[in-house]
Order: sequence, then structure tokens, then C-alpha cells
Amino acid sequence: MRILTSAAAAALLSMPVLAQEHAPPAEVLAVHDYVAAVSADRIGQDIQTLVDFGTRHTLSETQSDTRGIGAARRWIHDEFERISAECGGCLEVIYVSDTISGERRIPEPTEVVSVIAIQRGTLDPDRFVMMSGDIDSRVSDPLDGTSDSPGANDNASGMAGVIEAARVLSQHEFAGSIIYAGLSGEEQGLFGGRIVAAHALEQGWRIKGVLNNDMISNIAGINGVIDNTTARVFSEGTRYVETEEEARQRRFTGGEVDSPSRNLARFVDRTADQYIPNLDVMMVYRLDRFGRGGHHRPFNEAGMPGVRIMETNEHYDRQHQDLRTEDGRVYGDTMDGVDAGHAAKLTALNIAVMAQMAGAPPFPANVEIEGAVQPSTTLRWDMAEGEAAGNLAGYRVHWRLTDQPQWQWSRFVGRVGEYTLENVVIDNYYFGVSAVATDGSETPVVFPGPAGSFGD
Repeated sequence: MRILTSAAAAALLSMPVLAQEHAPPAEVLAVHDYVAAVSADRIGQDIQTLVDFGTRHTLSETQSDTRGIGAARRWIHDEFERISAECGGCLEVIYVSDTISGERRIPEPTEVVSVIAIQRGTLDPDRFVMMSGDIDSRVSDPLDGTSDSPGANDNASGMAGVIEAARVLSQHEFAGSIIYAGLSGEEQGLFGGRIVAAHALEQGWRIKGVLNNDMISNIAGINGVIDNTTARVFSEGTRYVETEEEARQRRFTGGEVDSPSRNLARFVDRTADQYIPNLDVMMVYRLDRFGRGGHHRPFNEAGMPGVRIMETNEHYDRQHQDLRTEDGRVYGDTMDGVDAGHAAKLTALNIAVMAQMAGAPPFPANVEIEGAVQPSTTLRWDMAEGEAAGNLAGYRVHWRLTDQPQWQWSRFVGRVGEYTLENVVIDNYYFGVSAVATDGSETPVVFPGPAGSFGD
């Protein structure tokens, strides 16, 4: 009897399997070009433009052309329209709004207006990936809509990144659709996200991922660390919309760390390793920072996968602070705390993720798994058909040890709806499936059952 060492066994598991179809490319070469097209100078200029509106507080001036959130959102709308003109009208630019009142941070009736630009896909136009930033800013008092509130890093940086992503990706076509979103009302209770999430459900948009960019330009933390080589991605562990029966099923089959949002985070991490020089992503297994919130949360609560992408080391003196100096300590979110190069790097990360997700075929749906008390594990899924699947090369099955954060092994198995991993015992691993396009674009991994479903 020949006994394999653990290293040899792992090598055997990672060997590719021969399939009728040739495996697609291991990377999407065009993504490197998209990343290279990102301009730190343009992002810095856009951050400055947003800062120059004085304040972008949700309760601030809306009639002025030079100050307040009204002027800021009209400028963002016009910028999206300019970008659309350069691509032959490829963007549909709209306002999505509702009136909020009677809330702790919005006591009087206030129109909360977000700006959305939609780039429709060529094969599957109702499938979306979204990049969002926040339009609004605030100072120490959340109800102060008149004081200067530059909000340079929080969150003109994320908004500038969204605009730059639209500039770059609008010059190219993708199978699926992309949403570039400027959301309002974040500092007052995540109202812009709630309104846009409700609008998406009403419109039947199949949103497969929300990339919430909130503070992406600061590299100097209050902890004394200066670091321009890392970023964090936060993601929920189990789905907010999980039912009691789904929770019972998950208890016996796993999935606590394999929600669609968590596998979207893994996809972001892998993309950074593959396409973004000198950037390492820290996956944080938490919805957001401890006890805090961000604009991906309303989408999670509406059943849509979403993560928060941001800097690693925050500087709290530059967040939600009146502009002042006390005992030689400077407070306020000004341009002094902005590193446009870091914002460009994180914007490039978003672009690389969206290009792959929008360029991919339809996500694997109705993924199922079986293999209890057997030597092998079988995965099944609905194989995509019709026009939406026009770029489908096939599927890849993935597995990893249950204590590992990232997928360790995979096999491209071709255009099939079922595959058995011989002598890979279901008890010892977690499994999933991704869909792969002919150019190598790929979906995040879909974990079996409702715990990991990205929907239809």
C-alpha cells in the first residue's frame, strides 16, 4: 500500500482535471489595462471639488449652486452625464429619492437624494454589480447642517472613486450591468442606501454585489501606523434575511462564514492579490467596524450581498469633527488627510472586481451538495442557458479546509450542471461553485444551499 504524505495529497487534489472543454484563461488580461487607467490626479481633483462645496450635510443648503448637498449632487449628476457623453450615451443617469422625517437625525421633512448611473450589460442587463460612495458629510453635531464640513476622506474619497470607476469602465462593454452610486443620508441613518435598495427591489434589479467605499484615502492612523499597502473588507457572516428553517439547516450543513457577502469579500481579496500591485486585503469577519455601520448594510437587510471596502488605519480626529485646534491637536476631515494615490489603488481594486463580475456569466443558481456517509462529494447547480449565458465557458468547483479563510483548491469542470469530486470526503471541507466566462471572468464562489445563495 502506498501512503501519501499530506503535502502530496494536497498536490494531487489541486491538479486540474481533464474536461471536454479547454479551461479559460487564468486571468482577464484586460483588467490590468483597466487598473492602469485609474488616475490619482483626477481622483484628487474630484475630492477637492466636493470639499469646496463647504458642507454636504444631508440637512444643508439645496438651492445654492456653490454650497451644500444640493450643489454637490447636481455636480455629481452632471459629471456622470459628461462621462456618458464620452461613451455615446452608455450611462443612464437618474436621481433616486424619498422624503424622510420624524427621525432622530432627520426630524423635519427632508428629501434624501442619491445619484445613480447605470451601465447596461450586453447579455444579462438585469444582473448588476454596484460600487457606491457617500455624498454627505458631517461634523461633531449630527444635526449641524450649516458649519463647514469638508468630509474629504469621509467620504469625498469614496465618491470620487465611484466617479473615476465610471470614467474607466464606461469605455468598455460587459455582459452584465454596473451601477455607479452616490448615496445620500449615510451619516443620518443610512437612509440613501435604504431608499436605493427599495428602488432596486421595485425595479427587479438582480444585484449580486454592492461594493461600499467609505473612507479610502487615509493612510495615517491614529494608532501611529502609516500604511498605503493594505485595505480592509468587512462582510456579514450569515445572511440578515435568513429564515428560522434556513438557520436550522445551516447548523447541520455549515455556512456560518460562507454567506454571499463573505464570498464576495473573498473575491475582493483574491482580486487584490491577482491584479493590484502592492495591495493586501484584510478580510474582517464582521459586518462593519465594532458597533458601527455603513451603507452596505441596507442592501444586506434587503437580501443583497454587500461589503465595505476602506482604509486599514483610521484617524478618528479626522472623522465627524468640528474644524478646530485644541491643545495643539488638529481636528477635522480636510484635504491634509487625503492620499490620492491610496484612493486610486482602492478604486482600481473596485474596478477589477466589477469588471470580472460584470464580465462573468450568470451566477450558479440552486447549488446543492450531497455526500454524507460516502467517499466522494457531489455538487449540482442549474446550468445557465439562453442569451444571458452567451459567454459561458463552464464552471469551476472549489473546496477548502473548514478552518481556512480562502478557497484552496479548484477544478474547471466545463459546461455541466453536476460534478463529483472522487474520494474528497464532504465532512472535511467546505465546497462551492463559480461560473467562468470564455475570457476568464469569473463569479465569486457560491456556497451550496440558502446560506450561500446569490439568488437567481
